[in-house]
Order: sequence, then structure tokens, then C-alpha cells
Amino acid sequence: MLGRTAQNLFWLSRYVERAENMARLLEVGYRMSLTSRREGGASEHLVSMMQAAEVDEEFAKAHDVADVASVSHFMMFDESNMSSVRSCLLAARTNARSVRTALTSEVWETINSAWLEFSQIRPRDVHGGRLQELLNWVKNVSQQFRGALLSTILRDDGYAFSTIGGYVERADNTARILDMKYYVLLPRATLVGGDVDIQQWTLILRAASAHRSYRHVYHDRFRARNIADYLILRPEMPRSLTFCFSHITRTLDMLEGMYGARLPCHEAAADAQSMLEGNNMDKIFAHGLHEFLTEFIARNNRVTETLSESYNFY
Repeated sequence: MLGRTAQNLFWLSRYVERAENMARLLEVGYRMSLTSRREGGASEHLVSMMQAAEVDEEFAKAHDVADVASVSHFMMFDESNMSSVRSCLLAARTNARSVRTALTSEVWETINSAWLEFSQIRPRDVHGGRLQELLNWVKNVSQQFRGALLSTILRDDGYAFSTIGGYVERADNTARILDMKYYVLLPRATLVGGDVDIQQWTLILRAASAHRSYRHVYHDRFRARNIADYLILRPEMPRSLTFCFSHITRTLDMLEGMYGARLPCHEAAADAQSMLEGNNMDKIFAHGLHEFLTEFIARNNRVTETLSESYNFY
């Protein structure tokens, strides 16, 4: 497969996943802002969400105050924000159009119709309950894309690059959602374990679509340690870091079998996975949750860099 085709398939999946992830992050920041009773608390939660997404500095260049209206527009529609839902869906469609012949009609129609529908939405109409509806729509579009991809595409190298892109982006997002919790609690550690703390951790679970499944695994009250364990180390949780990297390494092994070579990207993935294998939450909390997540995100980024070098993305 040509490096350019592999690149487009990889980033197509990443951009669709990122659009969903931006919707999930915004939903958490928005819900946290609604539950905050502290003066200035709503703005604090929204800023922490943008810090997790690494778009806070870009936002601050154009906005003096982080309120729901300005933040939601920035995260959903602002073309200057390369991670906004609009930017992601447009980039996904552009990548899909570039490799149209490598996609099934179901995959193409899903992303093309999603862009056409989203481009008709007027930002000024999105407020209150309409914002939540739109966030749910974005998540549904991403799930439809994955369904079409998994149900119709050949299990060849194109499938491999698409799959790796999606899981690299998902792992990045799960780590960022957890890191957002760190930013929220950092200024007032005395609240850790209190009612507000538990409420915020519950919202983190909802952002990862893990609220109900968590209770099937842990038959107790929501606890920070168990929630972090669920989203980092549990191999059966579809958005956990361990689950994502088990699929990334397995798919890279698939590429190794196809191309007959083990390349630097395999070692980068193994390096990231080494942070998860044999680890436990006692060690992670002792090291520092924020420090662990920061290092993991860096190693996850390294997978993309080495994959690009190994398979001649350009």
C-alpha cells in the first residue's frame, strides 16, 4: 500500500474518533460546570476541559471569558480550532475522499453524509438542550462509522492502518479525560473523596460510556481508585488504555506478518504497553496519576511518529 493511502486511512479514523472525543470532553466540562456551586466554578471546569484537550491557549487568544456559549462554539464550530468537531469532520471527509476507492460505499456514505448534515447546522441555534442533542449526534456518527468499517472492510493492510488510527486516538482521549479530573481537583485537594469528588468521577465514567458497565465490575460506591483502574488497566473495558493497546499491538503484528518486517513503530507500541502490563493503581498513584498520564500520552504520540516514519506517511 502506498504511504499516502495508509496515511489517509490512519488519519480518517483518528479524525472521526477525535470528533467523538471532543464531544465527550465538552459534555463532561459542560456537565461539571452545571454542578459547580463555587463562584467562577463553571469557567474553571470548562477551562480544565480545554487544558485536557490542549486547546486552552488557542481559546485564550480570542476569548477573555470561558463561558458555555464561547467554549461550546470553540469546541464544536470554530475553524481556527483544528480539533473542533467541524474541523475533524471536514478533515475526515477530505481524507476519505482521497482514498475513496479503498473504502466501501457504506464507510464513505457514513462520513460524507455526516459532514453534509453537520455543515447545515447554524451555530447560533445550538444552546441548552440542543447542545446535548448535537453532542449525542456526534457520538452516534462516530459509532456508525466504526460499525460500517468493522462490518464491510476487508481485513487487509488498509483495515490495519484504519484500526490503529482509531485506537491511538481513543487511548489519547481516555488519558486526557482522566487528566482533566486531575486539573479539576488540583486546586482543592481537600475535596478528594467527598460528594463533589464522587459526582465528578461519575461524570468521567459517563464521558467514557462506562457508567453502567463499571457497576457490573465493581459492586460498590464509585471510588476514584476503582474508576482510574477501570479506565487504565481493565482489559475488558473498550475505552481503557490497556484495551486500546492490546488492539494496537495485535494489529501491528498483523502488519508485520503482511510486510515481513518489524519496524520502530512496533517497539514504540511495546514501550507504551510496558507502562500498563503488570502495573497496578497503587504504583500509579504513588508515582502520580498526572505524571503517569503525561508520560503515557507522550509514548502514545511516539507510536504515531514512528508509524509515519516506518510506513512512509508524507
